[in-house]
Amino acid sequence: MATLLAIGTAKGLFLATSTDGRRTWEVAGPHHPMTGVYAVAIDTRRATPRLIAGTTSSHFGPTVATSDDLGATWREPEQAPVAFPADTGASLGRVWQLTPAGADQPDVVWAGTEPSALFRSDDGGVTFELVRGLWDHPHREQWGAGFGGQAVHTVLPHPADADRVTVAMSTGGVYRSTDAGTTWSPGNTGIRAYFLPDEWPEFGQCVHKVTRDAGDAARLYAQNHHGVYRSDDDGRTWSSIAEGLPSDFGFPIVTLPGRPGSVFTFPLAADSERFPAGRRCRVWRSGDAGATWEPLSAGLPEGPFYPAVLRDAMCADDSDPGGVYFGTRSGEVYASCDAGDSWSLVAAHLPDVLCVRAAEV
Repeated sequence: MATLLAIGTAKGLFLATSTDGRRTWEVAGPHHPMTGVYAVAIDTRRATPRLIAGTTSSHFGPTVATSDDLGATWREPEQAPVAFPADTGASLGRVWQLTPAGADQPDVVWAGTEPSALFRSDDGGVTFELVRGLWDHPHREQWGAGFGGQAVHTVLPHPADADRVTVAMSTGGVYRSTDAGTTWSPGNTGIRAYFLPDEWPEFGQCVHKVTRDAGDAARLYAQNHHGVYRSDDDGRTWSSIAEGLPSDFGFPIVTLPGRPGSVFTFPLAADSERFPAGRRCRVWRSGDAGATWEPLSAGLPEGPFYPAVLRDAMCADDSDPGGVYFGTRSGEVYASCDAGDSWSLVAAHLPDVLCVRAAEV
């Protein structure tokens, strides 16, 4: 088995492969050069893994491409894979998220887009249809645009219940469906929106990223626009777990598949000063579901360090021991094959890293 690390950047997709237990890496690319790759998925549910990339060209616009031979060749349908129906009056700005469903739905892939919408594919990510339930939600016209745009950037299918799906958007917050996307309800109770007159609204929060715990499917973690939270009831209510972190501002939050209660984040100093907290390159880890936190820096560069890590530029793999990865806006990618205890450089001098995904192939 090899480990594949897909690295989406502002100027294409790079693929890093390790065949020696993630000690060394061979980096190839770019695929889709001069496009922004804001979303990538490695779908390992089929006999041959499928790569799915959401690309944005300044000349040709956004699209989704798939590869069934680990990037040797790519295909894109003649018709736009993700497109808004004419009656919506909307056009696709970008695909921000591509998420394969659970193993019980081997052909289902979800896509989160800008403007804020959810699409579903039933053919493994080749073509997609708009999920009308979320698009027609009465709150939609009041969802605002975050600094990066108005987008659904998180899609979390429930691992054991195909009817349950959670999404998060900036701005708008967390929304939940228990009927496969037909109806949706906001799930933001306890998440503070300090920038609004009512700091505890039903919706309107600027949630940056949400992830699910490895051991408890009802436990979620959220990195907010100032605020780090945990939910123990599948996103209905939230409580702060920011105590012990140097800052509650940041973008990514990641869980490790093989370690229940293990969660990682990369704090930035503040909204007004988006440098790493303390000007140091440090990942922060909790092994007890956010009750306590510890900094991880072995093998990472010494300060001062200024590049940020974006919401999808950190991920974990499903290997044992677990691997954690992150890429920076200055084009460095780091990997840990021991759950964050130590780190090594995978690649440097890449374009701005927008997203990373890793899997055994």
